[in-house]
Amino acid sequence: MSKTDDIKAAGASDPRRLFAFNGGFFQQQRLRRMIALVGYELKFGKPNDDDLIAIWGQSPTSHRGAAVSEHTGADCLYFEDALLRSLHPGRVAKEPSVGLMIDSKAPHFDPSTPSDLETLLATHPLDDTALLNRARGAIERIKEAHLTKYTAVETDRDLPAPGYVLVIDQTRNDASVLASAPGEGIAESRFREMLIMAQEEHPGCRVLIKTHPETQHGTRAGYFGEDDETDRVSLYAEPISPWQLFEGAVGVYTFSSQLGFEAIYAGHKPRVFGQPFYAGWGLTSDEYPVPRRHRQLTRAQLFAAAMILYPTWYDPFGDQLCELEDVIEHLAARTRAWREDRHGWTAHGMRLWKRKPLQGFFGVEKPLMFDRPRDDRPAMVWASKQGPEGATRVEDGFLRSRGLGAELVPPLSLVCDDLGIYYDPTHESRLERLIAERATLRPDQDLRADRTIQSLRTLGLSKYNLGGAAFDLPQGRRILVPGQVEDDASIKTGTGTVSTNLALLQATREANPDAVILYKPHPDVEAGLRAGAIDQDIADLTLPHADMAALLEEIDEVWTMTSLTGFEALLRGKSVTTLGAPFYAGWGLTTDLGDVPARRRAQPSLHGLVHATLIDYPRYRDPVTGLPCPVEIAVDRLATGDIPHPDWSNRMLSKLQGALASYNWVWR
Repeated sequence: MSKTDDIKAAGASDPRRLFAFNGGFFQQQRLRRMIALVGYELKFGKPNDDDLIAIWGQSPTSHRGAAVSEHTGADCLYFEDALLRSLHPGRVAKEPSVGLMIDSKAPHFDPSTPSDLETLLATHPLDDTALLNRARGAIERIKEAHLTKYTAVETDRDLPAPGYVLVIDQTRNDASVLASAPGEGIAESRFREMLIMAQEEHPGCRVLIKTHPETQHGTRAGYFGEDDETDRVSLYAEPISPWQLFEGAVGVYTFSSQLGFEAIYAGHKPRVFGQPFYAGWGLTSDEYPVPRRHRQLTRAQLFAAAMILYPTWYDPFGDQLCELEDVIEHLAARTRAWREDRHGWTAHGMRLWKRKPLQGFFGVEKPLMFDRPRDDRPAMVWASKQGPEGATRVEDGFLRSRGLGAELVPPLSLVCDDLGIYYDPTHESRLERLIAERATLRPDQDLRADRTIQSLRTLGLSKYNLGGAAFDLPQGRRILVPGQVEDDASIKTGTGTVSTNLALLQATREANPDAVILYKPHPDVEAGLRAGAIDQDIADLTLPHADMAALLEEIDEVWTMTSLTGFEALLRGKSVTTLGAPFYAGWGLTTDLGDVPARRRAQPSLHGLVHATLIDYPRYRDPVTGLPCPVEIAVDRLATGDIPHPDWSNRMLSKLQGALASYNWVWR
């Protein structure tokens, strides 16, 4: 049973009364909600001896709770933010935390008495294979997504030349610092000692003092400043990913910073001058060791206790408690959006009805500017339109909506491609590179891709999720031929001699004279919104308005030009033959009769293809909260139908758009 399960079981009983004497417990909505989910009822007043008192770390108000505890006999319960918190520091952006450290003995950073976390590290077996595999996967995912406590760190800055010593500053008089150095002036002297030791133990090496994010924003002072800079020593305030900064370091020196914990997973054995929770377990070099800590732990064991077993994690999409892996993906999606959008965008070739959804996807940090080129902003363009040279191309994602784009239903996913676009095989796309990179998967990546496939199959999801009719299909080897929109960009760029629905049917019948051929017209064509309707008697059965997801479970093969249906068939274990060059062709998973680019040489598994296509490449936006989200949340929304639907004006506009399409009307 996971910690989340334990908490849910505890919360099922009557909540225990929790009294607070710090206004933040009552003012912060997220904090109140998490406390309730854990199974406590937040109160103000005089507690009894069987109640609990909430104390935030060792904040300036913590003495109030301690005094009430001493007077009433009620025990204290200590709260702190978890080690993955938010995009920006709480003091800077007032963002709520996604996790809490809740301890019945002491704040996790206080070495004066064993906390629940220290007890876990000292006594828990930490030998469960599944738990340690989770820890290893989470470590690699955090590093891959460049996550840290405050995730608004950049990954595209120029890095300092390698070979430096990294000294990590902290905010002056922070509770975690004073807990390790409680005497007057002790912290100051130890930070000075740390800087001197870094220089003496690495003669000739440059020393970079990494400042704290809150120091960078000017909200709190650090222990080091400009007066400490010399010809060897320099302050480094750039908001760069610590995982990149660790790569060039030859040594890491810290007092009690969380970056010391992260340095362990970057392969360092940091020199520690305080007594943080991660010191004393054989993974650090401790200047002032905690005598009672003797156990030798592996990196995975330390991580499992500190990040999986000990914290309480919160899911803002489901308003519920969750596991670490969920929080990692939530923060990864939010952070990716920030990194890609923080400079703002100029957007080109965007139809009027798309502009509001595009603002929701890309305009949170800075509103999009439409058709107004700016030198200080990157440009994006709808993939089939003309735009500035070098613009990132934007297109609908592969799990799009419950309804057609041609009916102006907003998307839950969009793809951004800085190299080309996935449906155009005449140029390399970012998706191609991602597929090649996923030829090898870590165990956690393989598991996530498999779960995604199983969810799509179990829930019967496809690109548009229209539902539809069921048919009694003829017996025999059933080949599904999905119709396409014949003026679609994927047909124009990704096909050769077979480029119409009629030609596709003829080629399929010629190669399979005895098969049962089933023809499914494209939904946009069925709705009268796009070109591609045909009269034919080649197919054994035409399936108008069929439920595509259900249909794919009943057939044996798919023959297609470039339709996404071929990819969806692969997810369901079906054989796929391509007569064009869709993005999923050429990787050894399909029979390819079209002209597939020779550059597609990698041999990914189906899980690798799925990871690249549905997890790495698209950006998803939750239609309920408006937040960037991972694929799992998009799948859940599509399955439950918990999606705002466009009103009658959108439907009328879509009909008008279809009527004017034949006149080459350009919607701007």
